Amino acid sequence: MDTKFSVAVHVLILISEAPTPVNPEQMAESVGTNARSIRTALLKKAEIVDGRRGISGYSLTAAPEQLTLLQIYQAVMEEPKIHLLDIHQNPNDQCVVGRHIRPVLTDMFADIEQAFARSLADKTLADCIADIRKRI
Repeated sequence: MDTKFSVAVHVLILISEAPTPVNPEQMAESVGTNARSIRTALLKKAEIVDGRRGISGYSLTAAPEQLTLLQIYQAVMEEPKIHLLDIHQNPNDQCVVGRHIRPVLTDMFADIEQAFARSLADKTLADCIADIRKRI
């Protein structure tokens, strides 16, 4: 299972809540990994974070209320199009199920992935921060 998305949300909450810019070592310590595993380049490329010259660390480029989980997902995943589910490769066309399974699952999986994208678009980084604050 790919954890890039959850790590990105974790790091962005950390950046958002820190009083000063956060460096990769601080991010890695919070995530529980090494600094090389923290991929800020994709977040920077998507203009979600900004690394300031002369300051060792990153800050958000927008308020957490303006940053949707869909934007974060699309920034850090290798294929920004939502792709959660795969269909097995060689169904037998001689079998009634094998002959029809691909189109049935393709349509169903597309609907599921669209619902997932809508759900991510409806949630913001601020929602995650608020939930953390409730749990503290």
